[in-house]
Amino acid sequence: MAAVRAGSAEHDGVDAGSVVEGLPTGAEIGEASAKLDDPAGSQVLVEHEGSVVGYVTLRWWRERDGTRLYLHRGHLLPAHRGRGVGSAMLDWAEGRIRDLVERQGTAGTAVLGANATAGERDATRLLLDAGYRRVFSLVELELSDLAQLPDSEPPPAGVRLGPVGAEDYRAAWRTVVDSYQDAAFTEEWPYERFLATADPACWRAAWQGEELAAVALCSIRPQDRTVGEVEELSVRAQSRRLGLGRSVLLDGLRSLRAHGARSARLYTGTANPYRSYDLYESVGFRRRNEYVRYRKPLGG
Repeated sequence: MAAVRAGSAEHDGVDAGSVVEGLPTGAEIGEASAKLDDPAGSQVLVEHEGSVVGYVTLRWWRERDGTRLYLHRGHLLPAHRGRGVGSAMLDWAEGRIRDLVERQGTAGTAVLGANATAGERDATRLLLDAGYRRVFSLVELELSDLAQLPDSEPPPAGVRLGPVGAEDYRAAWRTVVDSYQDAAFTEEWPYERFLATADPACWRAAWQGEELAAVALCSIRPQDRTVGEVEELSVRAQSRRLGLGRSVLLDGLRSLRAHGARSARLYTGTANPYRSYDLYESVGFRRRNEYVRYRKPLGG
């Protein structure tokens, strides 16, 4: 499976260092597969003359508006495309999803979903021909040299910056969740899941008085500890347009640098209403790739 990903990288313009979807190792694919809700029934391999040349993976979750999204993601070596194999993989995925929907009793809220990067022209064409339509995209950005951060700036008047302690976890989680209140197509993020994956070494926050007003959840990538990631940057609605986002972002990036990171990555929605793209570019981030989500009604 890892060889399929590596063998497709050049043709599809894959960014090997992506934090959204890069080039996983066999061990990483195995670890991710073990975490699937139904590992045995959520993947299928495509073989040719005894070798794996493609595979499909299924995942599903509930979004904030109650939609039950069933996402399929396929990978196929370029030499085997254009022969109906991709269509067969898509048919398997949709058929399997319909079986899951019937078994789980979610027909009233279920939709089909699929991902493709901007460079995956073959996958994009296949999805569009099958009736899928683009609903949103994420842009991944990279700051290639954390040594070149802008000079330190004092935070806005009345604002204090600092690390996020255990006593601040719920306020930090709530700040992030509330920032997605009006965003479509976002997955539910229960506090228990937040706690289960908490990695606060590089988390930074901004306080106005005693109230947490902004947070930058940053982490070092376990696959490469020279790379940092800004997983979330959120500012309370009533504290926006005051410069808190820039202050807490720079503080988080400096924390990543202090913990050994030499570069940083993040991704953001292209339809973000808060102009975060401009903020990220102002501190040195540059665009690397775009990741597109497609959807189709279950009965489509």
